[in-house]
Amino acid sequence: MSYVPRLKEEYNSKILPALREEYSYSNTMEVPRLKKIVLSRGVGAAIADKKLIDHSIEEFSMITGQKAVQTMSKKDVASFKLRKGMPIGVKVTLRGYRMYEFLDRLITSALPRVRDFNGINPDGFDGRGNYNLGITEQIIFPEINIDKVNRISGMDISFVTTADTDQEAKSLLTELGLPFKKK
Repeated sequence: MSYVPRLKEEYNSKILPALREEYSYSNTMEVPRLKKIVLSRGVGAAIADKKLIDHSIEEFSMITGQKAVQTMSKKDVASFKLRKGMPIGVKVTLRGYRMYEFLDRLITSALPRVRDFNGINPDGFDGRGNYNLGITEQIIFPEINIDKVNRISGMDISFVTTADTDQEAKSLLTELGLPFKKK
């Protein structure tokens, strides 16, 4: 028997039938699902210090369990002393089992460690069924050793779904366990 993440199993057994009934989909394939989770961080100070990119790659690899890639600048910006092709950020795209494992760790262990946490902002939807979440400190993840952090920096997390509307995507993410603020 192969391993199936807890959230994937819960999606297949409970969430999928609930969403199918709530929105009265005629086919199971119409039910929205999570396609990928993208973590990204812009490291603007990497222009002066190249080691910041390496530290970010190492942190993202510890958090996600997958090696991060550098993002390069697309054009020259003289006022920032930036040249085309210089590394200015880091990103990781999670799919499949790693995506569900990361989401489970984010919901159960990382978000509760945020100071004065009372839910995530429900206004982060983009109109096409995707949700964007900004985190201000990487030290909320238990994988990060606070003593070895050279600089506190945040990250952006994008949840890409197959939902057509924001309401369907919010229902999916709420069922998966993301704690949205009550308005």
